Amino acid sequence: MHPANKPKRITSWHVIGAQLSHFRKAARLTQPALAEAVGLHDDTIGSIEQGRRPLKIDLAETLDELLDTKGVLAVAVSKVPEREKLPAFVQDLVEHEEGALTLLSYQNQVVPGLLQTETYARAVFNCLYPPLDSDQAEEWISARLDRQKLLDRKKPRPMLNFILEEVVLHRPVGGQRVLHEQIRRLRQCAELPFLGLQIMPTKRANHAALDGPLILLETPEHDHLAYIEAQRISFLVDDPDEVSAYQQKYGMLRSQALTPEESMGLLDDLLGES
Repeated sequence: MHPANKPKRITSWHVIGAQLSHFRKAARLTQPALAEAVGLHDDTIGSIEQGRRPLKIDLAETLDELLDTKGVLAVAVSKVPEREKLPAFVQDLVEHEEGALTLLSYQNQVVPGLLQTETYARAVFNCLYPPLDSDQAEEWISARLDRQKLLDRKKPRPMLNFILEEVVLHRPVGGQRVLHEQIRRLRQCAELPFLGLQIMPTKRANHAALDGPLILLETPEHDHLAYIEAQRISFLVDDPDEVSAYQQKYGMLRSQALTPEESMGLLDDLLGES
């Protein structure tokens, strides 16, 4: 599906925003009056009511008290699914990722989120610009780690393959200690019987995905999807012909990368354990 044709996603934040708008109007308050009462800018209340800005739990509690809504907003915020705490542009992926039978991933900038350590994930989010506020960063980190439950799923056991550019193993995101810890995590993941990890050597002059990252998914209904992401935008591709082309691309990538055994040897060398 082309991004321009994507229907607008209705999230929990839209529902909570509509609730807040209803309660505010019932209390005969304007957005500026409510904003002044809780010490916020007018635009902030407007953004929350439109579902564009998440409502934080502490603000929800304050609004419940001010609007005499018996804790409704705070309860609603506490029930928001973890995936909706992620950036909007990645939520389509997470929705299908949770139940994926097969997931194939190629990444060229950072370690895939499913394989990141907490300290590495924190460092990645700290690199974002414009910077995140601390509450939002913690929510995104928590949601990213929650996604990693996929690796623990027993029924059905997912089949996973990751191709990672070698340069990612040398970029000291968070510092050398964080990187070393991350490489050790990758080495441990490479031992999992349902997970293949391959490194694309930097010295390879060309390969089939120089145009960017790619994720392929097979759903429980055996539908095949491709997920494309770049610079705060993303979209799912469900057209069979297009997905087939991406699958061919990934097949070629697997043949061009180091084998899983060679990749584990490279990780051992980086860890000084060869």
